[in-house]
Amino acid sequence: MNTDDDILAAAREGFLEEARDTLVQFEQALLAVEDDPADAEALNSAFRAAHTLKGGAGLFGYDAVVLFTHEVESVLDLMREGRLPLTPEGMALLLQSRDQMDRLVAEVGSAQPDPDTAGISQALGQQLRALMGAPPASAPAAAAATSAATGSVRHWHLSIEMGADALRNGLDPLSFIRYLDTLGEVTAVHTPLHRVPPLAALDAEGCCLGFEIRLATAAGRAAIEDVFAFLVDDCELAVLDPDATPEEWAALLARRAPGDAARAALLQAWQALGVPFDARAGEAADEAEPPAAATPGVPAGTERRKGKPERRAGGDDTRFIRVRADKLDQLIDLIGELVIASSGAQMVAQAESSPRFSEAALRIHDLVQAARDGALGLRMVPIGETFSRFQRVVRDVSKQLGKDVDLHITGGDTELDKSMVEVIADPLMHLVRNSLDHGLETPDKRQQAGKASTGQLALHAYHESGSVVIEVSDDGRGLDRERILAKAIERGLLDAEAAAAMPDAEVWLLIFAPGFSTAAAVTDLSGRGVGMDVVKRNIEALRGQIQLTSTPGRGMTTQIRLPLTLAMIDGFLTLVGGVHYVLPLAVVHECIDLPAECRADGSRTCGTFDLRGEVLPWLDLAHFYGVQPQPGANGRRSLIVVRDGAARLGLVVDRLLGEHQTVIKPLAGIFRPLKALAGSTILGSGDVALVLDLQGLLAAAMKPAARPAARPLAGH
Repeated sequence: MNTDDDILAAAREGFLEEARDTLVQFEQALLAVEDDPADAEALNSAFRAAHTLKGGAGLFGYDAVVLFTHEVESVLDLMREGRLPLTPEGMALLLQSRDQMDRLVAEVGSAQPDPDTAGISQALGQQLRALMGAPPASAPAAAAATSAATGSVRHWHLSIEMGADALRNGLDPLSFIRYLDTLGEVTAVHTPLHRVPPLAALDAEGCCLGFEIRLATAAGRAAIEDVFAFLVDDCELAVLDPDATPEEWAALLARRAPGDAARAALLQAWQALGVPFDARAGEAADEAEPPAAATPGVPAGTERRKGKPERRAGGDDTRFIRVRADKLDQLIDLIGELVIASSGAQMVAQAESSPRFSEAALRIHDLVQAARDGALGLRMVPIGETFSRFQRVVRDVSKQLGKDVDLHITGGDTELDKSMVEVIADPLMHLVRNSLDHGLETPDKRQQAGKASTGQLALHAYHESGSVVIEVSDDGRGLDRERILAKAIERGLLDAEAAAAMPDAEVWLLIFAPGFSTAAAVTDLSGRGVGMDVVKRNIEALRGQIQLTSTPGRGMTTQIRLPLTLAMIDGFLTLVGGVHYVLPLAVVHECIDLPAECRADGSRTCGTFDLRGEVLPWLDLAHFYGVQPQPGANGRRSLIVVRDGAARLGLVVDRLLGEHQTVIKPLAGIFRPLKALAGSTILGSGDVALVLDLQGLLAAAMKPAARPAARPLAGH
């Protein structure tokens, strides 16, 4: 059974998740407003995000978040109303405030908040108030305290009737009442009991609460109503100002007390609360004019709908559900074991030669494949969410460097495994910062080179041949071949003779060497030679590939190619030297008989062959892994033509075994030096098959000397 602490901890975690998402939306909206000050919807979106964060923090009593976010919200409100101009200085201050809100949210639940964070809140708060032209004490609590000292506090009456589903929807009415203390002082509270049914008819999860509240505050009606913005669909709220007429009180009494007994009880409660209402005057007014559905005594906006909100029936918030990542990983693992078991069942069915058994096994296979695709789909997330983070990075870094840069994002809806998205963010950050610092020129240098003063930086993603391709490109100065080679010779990475013969594609890859940098000076952004080697290492850890293309004076493009998923793939099973190997089915282009060029010298590991007029490289996997070929019964071997992007390669194998659902398992440490292996898998028979790394095979085909020395795979 969950304790109160467990429930609060879970609620706090939920708030933090929502707060992080809200801050992302807030930042995106601010950047949109900065790009287009006339975008009223973006400004409204930023205001709603700040209001949502403030309200959520208020529910849990996170006053530091509430008070600071109130300052931000006030600035945005003035901007929405056109009373405060949208200036670059104002937008910069709001973005700094967004970072501070992030720090405050990160401190939620901390036993000892950082005093430096509080100091930043105070300093930024003063700047926000100065931007508004307001006095220093403009936060709700400060406003209440100041007005109390000057005698401007007024007594408001709040009448709240909760909806039946309020508790089911996760709302805590007491949190809202406690939050009223940030506006002033709650002097009295009464809870009517006439809606509480007998115990036998009581719904344990239903809500039958109501509250009559007296609030002493200098705040206006709008500020009071904003407190209950999150309850708009789960309560009926009436706010009566200190100058409410007897007719308004009588109308409220008629709505809240349907019977004589309830009416008498409520009048008695009001009298105890100090409500300035004459019951006799109210009765006269009540007899003179019965209450209408929309009571004129209660100003517009004070009544809120009651009961279950319509938006929950078909709104966007019913389309998503948060699931813990470890639970999803466990589901993927179970599906993987099911795939292996299904393959085993098919093998048994074939051995038994039973049509009914084979048909049942095939049906199970189809269902398992559908379950696998569905489970993997749960792990796929759009990469656009990661791309959007760089809008702020580009904005801040370009201003810091004195450059004008436009960021273009395309292919944001391209989906990638969530585990990859989390890892790829850091390499992309390095690439974007390098383009900003090293690639793109300052406006004056761009104009001297005949370019537009504003540089262009692009992030592009798309699917190709079972892979996800991510490109980071700019129209800057490009890579300097001579400068890179000079630095490489200086560091002893190669000699002058080798440098002169090295093709451009290999020269560009030198920048990924550890500690390599051509920067003339070290800055806080780059120049230490740290980062690009980490980029390459992280990409290769995901079984990916990174390539560079560059044109001097025109810019460069960094292309990252990643597998679609790290968990399960549709594979193509082969046999080489008694060992099973699996290729991703998406890269298999065609299978043909062994060409004459491959049979000419049976001892060769690689070479080239003619495929319908096109010369392609080939690689004999048996010789590559140092095992003896074992052709089929007819003595024939086959060649598989595989494609990776624009590159094509022929792989010589002993036998073709067909499609196979492959659950990729990590390799043991002994196999890690073999770059042409991406993992392993378990076959239905219990044998182990090795998953081939196409990038490693392509590199080996181009460089025969790179063939690994490992020999004993045949005994695997």
